[in-house]
Amino acid sequence: MADTLTIPIDQVQIGLYIHLDLKWFQHPFAFSHFKVKTEDQLRTLRGLGIDTVRVDPALSDVPVPSAAPEQPAPPPQPAASAEARAESPVMAAKREMMERIREQRENAGRVEQAFVNTARAIRDIDRNLFSQPAETVRVAGKLIGQITESILSAPELAINLMGDKLGGEEVYVHSLNVTMLSMMIARDIKLPHELANVLGMGALLHDIGTKNIPDKVLNKLDAYNHAEQALMETHCEGGFEIGRKLGLAAPALGIIRDHHEMFDGTGYPRHLQGEATSVLARIVSIANHYDELCNPRNPAESLTPHEALSLMFAKMRSRFDPKLLQVFIRCLGVYPPGTIVQFANGVVGMVVNVNTAKPTRPQVMIYEASVPREEAIVVDLEQQPDLNIVKSIRPSQVPKDIYNYLSPRKRVSYYFDARDPGRRSQS
Repeated sequence: MADTLTIPIDQVQIGLYIHLDLKWFQHPFAFSHFKVKTEDQLRTLRGLGIDTVRVDPALSDVPVPSAAPEQPAPPPQPAASAEARAESPVMAAKREMMERIREQRENAGRVEQAFVNTARAIRDIDRNLFSQPAETVRVAGKLIGQITESILSAPELAINLMGDKLGGEEVYVHSLNVTMLSMMIARDIKLPHELANVLGMGALLHDIGTKNIPDKVLNKLDAYNHAEQALMETHCEGGFEIGRKLGLAAPALGIIRDHHEMFDGTGYPRHLQGEATSVLARIVSIANHYDELCNPRNPAESLTPHEALSLMFAKMRSRFDPKLLQVFIRCLGVYPPGTIVQFANGVVGMVVNVNTAKPTRPQVMIYEASVPREEAIVVDLEQQPDLNIVKSIRPSQVPKDIYNYLSPRKRVSYYFDARDPGRRSQS
């Protein structure tokens, strides 16, 4: 880097912002560049077996000791011997961190497969709803029962950002997202299991009335004209009638009919206000609107999760039940999964997981050029109290190499991992 200076390791002092020319696994720090803050860090640096270190004067709090402008970058310097690293408590901590990351990657794979399986189950429910109505409603009820039991009974819950590995099931992700996000709210407000089951069924089938809408309208990317909008608005009453013929419970029918109603009366089809709709319908209204902002018909109009939440709170607040909106925001966290963030030390990453018990301390996948993407570092902020997010960044503002590394999803999809606290005690 043209803006860094190289100084002897023994001249490093607290307040200097340093860059280590070592691979991530050759040193015990969370990042390869950071501001030195403690004597412990100084001792660790001097025990790495390196002669020099690069310093960034612009990011340092103290003047850089006498140093010459940086020469062409030297080859990576060797770390301390294996024996020395084995004896170092900080390297033991790094190995523990690497093991946690491996476990996180395994958990992510497990949750991703569960997500794909659930999306496929929803596809089958959608395809068989009219040809085998009674059996399909039974299968849907069983699926919702499993989701309800998993989410409502878990001691802890983690919201996972999903990849794009659905293999053609994307059309069913909206129903899955709305169901999962609705269940998240149900869990927070301690909705009884039996009501949560009805909520899940209504959320899963909330758009069933779109089966009456021509594909050319459903798939149109441009804004609807007046006639098309009027046609789209019929899917609520149409879905209510389909659901009634299927024998769905009255509360689920209410969700299907009222999921586009707004708290201020600006929704449709009946322009109901406030608590004129059920609490279940008001929950699904929030989840549905959020997912439509993140995953609109026209991908060019999509908002980041952070932007969608901010818009709903700042400019659309009157449209939603205020108490339920607060619950929704609290559960997703200030930085929902899928948000690209920057830390105080300049490091950039993407939020991949939010522990709903501590939503301000998510897990973040870090951009680190020296680490292959398939081995990307995932930092758990609950384990890093000194590491703080300072802002979120729009994907369009991220340099291309960082964007490609983090690969923000074309579609934002969520799934919940029900956890035993014992599984997180080591993470």
